[in-house]
Amino acid sequence: MSRKQIHLAAHFPGVNNTTVWSDPEAGSHIEFDSFVHFARTAERAKFDFLFLAEGLRLREQGGEIYDLDVVGRPDTFTVLAALAAVTDRLGLAGTINSTFNEPYEVARQFASLDHLSAGRAAWNVVTSWDEFTGENFRRGGFLPQEKRYLRAKEFLAATWELFDSWRGDEIVADKESGEFWRPAGDFAIRSDQFAIHGRFPVPRSPQGRPVILQAGDSEEGREFAASGADAIFTRHGTLEAGQAFYADVKGRLAKYGRSPDDLKIMPAATFVLGDTEAEAQEKARHVRYQQVSPATAIKFLEQLWNRDLSDHDPDGPLPTVDPVVGENTISRGRASVRMYRDPIATANEWRELAEAKHLSTRELIIEVTGRQNFIGTPGRVAELLDEFVQADASDGFVLVPHITPGGLDGFADTVVPLLQERGVYRSDYEGTTLREHLGLKSAPTTTTTDLGTAVAE
Repeated sequence: MSRKQIHLAAHFPGVNNTTVWSDPEAGSHIEFDSFVHFARTAERAKFDFLFLAEGLRLREQGGEIYDLDVVGRPDTFTVLAALAAVTDRLGLAGTINSTFNEPYEVARQFASLDHLSAGRAAWNVVTSWDEFTGENFRRGGFLPQEKRYLRAKEFLAATWELFDSWRGDEIVADKESGEFWRPAGDFAIRSDQFAIHGRFPVPRSPQGRPVILQAGDSEEGREFAASGADAIFTRHGTLEAGQAFYADVKGRLAKYGRSPDDLKIMPAATFVLGDTEAEAQEKARHVRYQQVSPATAIKFLEQLWNRDLSDHDPDGPLPTVDPVVGENTISRGRASVRMYRDPIATANEWRELAEAKHLSTRELIIEVTGRQNFIGTPGRVAELLDEFVQADASDGFVLVPHITPGGLDGFADTVVPLLQERGVYRSDYEGTTLREHLGLKSAPTTTTTDLGTAVAE
């Protein structure tokens, strides 16, 4: 029985709490040289794609710009288009919001990127619940959850109509004149969220449609991914959790006429490498303390407690007062806070964990805000990555290094060759498009304006 091949992608570690900005090796996340270094490393390592997240408004905490956002957030399409010129095979994936954008402009931008990159574009489709971010846009930000996913499905279906509107081999006969013509770019879409018609200006691109990525673990997110995504990001850090998610999402594909190979499951994963296991563990501990400084620990604490805790001692115990329940007034902005459905219950769980393990506030925050997924020597990390994929806990990983832009270098130089020796990772690209890298079928052509059919195709 042949062994499954591992798919790898790289998340540019921009504004997030994984990044360690205090490290002497850390660089800018907005200067183009950083993007070039990171992309070329990923391409040298034969990764499937580079992934950029997006933030549409600077996050705030206590009425001030969140410290991770102070140097800004560059535009996704601009960066990806520029990277297309300095890479040859690496896929270029960007997060674009379906709540605030419109199908025509997004389809035009992605079709253009796919042409400029010779078939390497990918779109991570996300929704937004965030009214604060929506203040930047005319139509505002609030949509109830069912409407968010309805809009996302109809948005995706509408863009498919636009991508497919240049049907090169389709000929239409005019019965009155007897003339024949090609209806290039014609579209007419009407649904709950959209009523648009016209002529799309960009010919069908090399991939037909960009690769569609999706991130989300909710019931709606899983179903959305099964219906139309090509790859899904997850956050399952253990083998057992990954296997359960893998089986659940792959099991939903058949009702949409899709096979298990039509959707790649790629969890986000962090890593720390060392010459010995002990060295890697000590380095991982140091990285976690760099990621969660005393000030950062207080910010995380305030996000749950929803109150000003600037005077709280990060090296002392957790607050004895309970969180303020209701609309979060401390932290504002997409992805600036973790969503706690029951803040008081979560606070009590944290207190129990802190008491059981004798943890200070900062130590507790380090414990609950995640840790590195893969820690060890290059050989051990290669073994663990392979184990996850062969055990159907994933099809690969989106790696998130903690240093910008050189954090991927060590992995490319030490782990990738070991995966190649195992016969589970490519030694060179076999195709030119991202769909080929991921082993996906060519994008089908939508020939109907029925949006439900388009989503389920």
